[in-house]
Amino acid sequence: MTTTLDLNLIHALDALLQEGSVTKAAARAGVTTPAMSRALGRLREAVGDPLLVRAGRSMVLTPFATSMRGQVHETFLGASALLRPSAAASVRTMARTLVIRCTDIFAAVLVAPLQAATDKDAPHFRLRFVPEGDEDAAPLRDGRIDLDLGVNNMPEPDIRTSPLFRDRMVAVMRRDHPLGRGHLTAKRLVAFPHISVSRRGRAEGPLDHELVKFGLSRKVPVVVPELLAALCALCSSDLVTIAPDIIVHHLSARFPIVRRPLPVTVPELAFSQAWHPRVDADPAHKWLRERIQRAVAKVLGT
Repeated sequence: MTTTLDLNLIHALDALLQEGSVTKAAARAGVTTPAMSRALGRLREAVGDPLLVRAGRSMVLTPFATSMRGQVHETFLGASALLRPSAAASVRTMARTLVIRCTDIFAAVLVAPLQAATDKDAPHFRLRFVPEGDEDAAPLRDGRIDLDLGVNNMPEPDIRTSPLFRDRMVAVMRRDHPLGRGHLTAKRLVAFPHISVSRRGRAEGPLDHELVKFGLSRKVPVVVPELLAALCALCSSDLVTIAPDIIVHHLSARFPIVRRPLPVTVPELAFSQAWHPRVDADPAHKWLRERIQRAVAKVLGT
């Protein structure tokens, strides 16, 4: 490199190499797209390599950029940890973008109370919610996300977890649905079409495993990836869905829906937050974890 790079440029370089996109890198670093474009220009001049080149409608890393991707990321994480304020430092003066991976339903519940908390305590924080994917631990390890919220299925020993709440599954339908009245039996439940909520496109789950013991099965003509889509759909149809009770109760004021206990027993869901131990002592991360615990306890009544 022909010039000395400050930590801001190292941050920009790491974001560009991790995202492979100026726009996504800008969002990751918490800066504007023009600012990231200017940083890319300075980086190209400094290293003597274009780093990102146009390939159709997208951009790809050059071989040199690919070769340095892992080392740059480790360097940035190490420098950030070294220069990070102590636990006693106030988050009020920090400028951070904190990335939270969760379902849209979790985001719908938490955005308002978390935004109120940032306005009060950390006005320079930006909270970036991203959708769940494969739910693996790699993004936590390499810093692509700061926190994972949901039904945690990551047994990796290097991942920290903290329980948020437990919830039972209930049947959900529109307010004037026939199943909203009278005793809900397993036979009545399967008499109406169901909409399944599954990011992996699955039409069956624990409920179906229990129903088969009674010689029953559901008709599931629709599968959607997120619960909000299911709630919107069933409000104007005879569709029925299965969802976590506490979360749906919180949303019942916004949707004309009713909840009914399932006529068969299915396992409870244990919701938690997960993070990598490298951010255990990070004051911004500790603040975020504590505020999420408070928001969940207040909003969901746990």
